[in-house]
Formats: sequence, structure tokens, C-alpha cells
Amino acid sequence: MKYIGAHVSASGGVFNAPLNAVEIGATAFALFTKNQKQWKAAPLTEEVIEKFKQNCQKHNFKPEQILPHDSYLINLGHPETEKLEKSQTAFIDELQRCQQLGLIYLNFHPGSHLKQISETESLSRVADSINLALAQTSDVIAVIENTAGQGSNLGYRFEHLAEIIAQVEDKNRVGVCLDTCHTFVSGYDLRGAELCEKTFAEFERVVGFNYLKGMHINDSKTPFESRVDRHAPLGAGEIGWDCFKYIMGDERFDGIPLVLETTKPELWPEEIAELKRLAGLSD
Repeated sequence: MKYIGAHVSASGGVFNAPLNAVEIGATAFALFTKNQKQWKAAPLTEEVIEKFKQNCQKHNFKPEQILPHDSYLINLGHPETEKLEKSQTAFIDELQRCQQLGLIYLNFHPGSHLKQISETESLSRVADSINLALAQTSDVIAVIENTAGQGSNLGYRFEHLAEIIAQVEDKNRVGVCLDTCHTFVSGYDLRGAELCEKTFAEFERVVGFNYLKGMHINDSKTPFESRVDRHAPLGAGEIGWDCFKYIMGDERFDGIPLVLETTKPELWPEEIAELKRLAGLSD
């Protein structure tokens, strides 16, 4: 079963996110549980938590269909101790918020070495940060998102993801989210079924599909191997519909949130409907 949706607004309260997802015909959704551009937020109240859970239950959104995303400010591979600790504290808070909401995933970008330490050292810091955070929380899986490889960002190679996972102590509480745009611009081709087969075989060899907990379904405005992260509506970029047709027809992508982050929210209902059609689903 394919769970298909988009990263929807939680404006006015996280309990609005499932309602916004329903409006676009989604069977999955992503959200921020707090303002993604601020370090701190007011704690979730019991009323807000209960309303969120009620709205999810009413509209048949189970935890495995929801992929919350953490703050963009967090850098778990930061080279400076004080700033690393600030990121770790914020990450623990994000995990705790997911835990309170009854969610099982937290999607995050691994971090950046900022050209001050090596990739290897920074990847170890990411793993150490995950271990620290998991030890202070329960139930929620830390889902590492692959990146486009802009600047000093980590996670643009499957080997980076594998290296982090290898150093995480509780393998049951770590996973991966693949973003199709990031995958493509970082050097893994997705233009057509044959190239998709090759790329995902490489993912299976290096990381393993058992760690795949979600995907971001995006076309790319920028060319192959550009390492520039610019999303585009499906079929309007450099990747093209054949990739998304491949994903919708492959059982390896069943049972996880497949979330649009394309650049024209007004097209989301249309894109979701077409992805559902390609997956052989009907409303």
C-alpha cells in the first residue's frame, strides 16, 4: 500500500496538519511540530496533543503515514562543541515532541562539517548525537535524509548514511528518508526505469531497504550532479515522470510516507491524484 501526501502547514496548531492533508487528498503527510526557523518553542499542551491525535484518528492517519521534520537550524555534525550541544538539545526536544504526539518518525538533515573538520569526523559527531538523543527518548525513529551536497552538507552519498547508521547503537531506531531531487543532483541518476533500478540497487547494497522509512517525492529544477537543491513540480524538472511511475509501481516503497515537497502547493491535489493512479489506487 502506498501512502502519498505532502508537507502540509501546521499553522494555528499541529492539530491542523491532518486536516490540511485531507483537503488535498493525501494519505500521508509531513509537518513541523514547531517553528522550523526557531530554536525553542512553547511546549505542546495536553489539549493540542489530544486534538492532533483525534484528528489523525478521525481521518485514518496512522503514525507510519506521518513524517515530521525537525528544525533547519539543527546541525548534529557541528565542529564547535557549544553549537553542537545546542543542536543536540534541540534535537532531543524534537524527538520528545514526536513522542508526545504518538509519532514514530523524526526526519532530519544529518548536518554540515562547515569545512572545519573532516567529513568522517563530522559523520561520527552525527552518530554520537543520535546515540545521545535516542538514550533520552523512546519509540521514535531518527530518520536521516540524504542531501543534495550543497556547500559542506553531509549525507549526499549513500556511504555517508551507511557510516552514520554503522555507528548508531540501536539500529531499530534509525532509518533513512530518500529525497528524489537530492538523490538526483548528488549524482544518482533517476531518469527512467533502468537508471532507477541501478540507483536503488546501489542504495540496497550500501544502506539497505530495511532502513527506508520515508521518501520526499520531488522533481529537480537543476541538472544531474549539480549538487544544487532546487525542487520542481513533478514532470516539470530534470528527472521526469518515469522515475515517479517506477517508485509507485515498486513494492519496496510500500508502507512508508511518500511526501511531496514540490514548489507549487496548488498542484499537490493533482500530483497526489496522479501518483495514486500510477500506484493503482483509487479514492
